Amino acid sequence: MEAVNKSRPSQQKRQRERQKQERRQEKQARRQEAAQKSTAQPRVDGVDPDLEGIHPGPQPLADWQKPESAE
Repeated sequence: MEAVNKSRPSQQKRQRERQKQERRQEKQARRQEAAQKSTAQPRVDGVDPDLEGIHPGPQPLADWQKPESAE
């Protein structure tokens, strides 16, 4: 009778799994950091800093959208 070799996870597979786990931990840390950063910035007078200066309705064209005048 031949001895049956049970396969074990290869060293490479263990290394890949370890890297995946490290990446997950890094992502989780980044998410927590981003969440703390977003809640740490108080809004002034209830104005969202991302929307400050934007008014309802059509917005003016950006510089790259304006047609060049042939002079």
